[in-house]
Amino acid sequence: MRHASLSGIVSGCALLALSACGTPSQPERKADELASNGVAAPAVETPGNQNVAQSPMPDAAPAAESASAAPLSCAADIGSAAAAKRVAICRNVSPATHPPCNAANSCAMIEDEIARSCALFDGKGEPMAGCDPAPKSMAAAVAVVQRYYSAINARDYGTAWEQWGDDGPPNQTLDKFQAGFAGTRSTRVTIGKLEPGDAGAGSIYQTVPVTVDSQLQDGTRQRFAGDYVVRRVNDVDGASASQLRWHIGQAKLKAVPAR
Repeated sequence: MRHASLSGIVSGCALLALSACGTPSQPERKADELASNGVAAPAVETPGNQNVAQSPMPDAAPAAESASAAPLSCAADIGSAAAAKRVAICRNVSPATHPPCNAANSCAMIEDEIARSCALFDGKGEPMAGCDPAPKSMAAAVAVVQRYYSAINARDYGTAWEQWGDDGPPNQTLDKFQAGFAGTRSTRVTIGKLEPGDAGAGSIYQTVPVTVDSQLQDGTRQRFAGDYVVRRVNDVDGASASQLRWHIGQAKLKAVPAR
């Protein structure tokens, strides 16, 4: 689906788009439905059965009135001129024969291709123009969470789904993921103070603290706080572009009083 235009107290891997079930190595998560109006931001269950809500992006435009509405194009989102600049960078760095570098696609899809390509060529000769932030940097890890919410707000659920990796969230189909946003009108994410990441077992991990504010179709406002753990393979020989790029590995969000 890469090149296609793509919170809580009831347990179960069922409703909210950002939730899924898995194992600690491939984050365990369950979707919990928020008691309010039957809509919730995807919930996540971490080892120890700690319920967490996964919700959508920073300073983003309102999401669609329906999860099935057409994705918002990058040109419509940020303007034709700005979109054209991102497309040019995308085409410059992408090794794909038919990359998704088109202003008609969501900005998140274009940025995702840039990130994937820059991760693939990181450390192999001179850095390519447009590969900023550096693929292994803290900023690049944060960009995954921002891109995740950007895709959700653009209704590009395929790109959002893939921020968990090529196979999406563990045990979470794309259809189920998308259906979890049917009652969401808009979301906004704020990134908290970052601390240096960790490394282990051939991978690098970066915790990204967030506060997510969302609004449902009926006007109900919700707030979630917690963090995402983003990871990537630590330059292992033979690693693929997908393994070398940052992707979401775990989410720990809880509902907090909305302001």
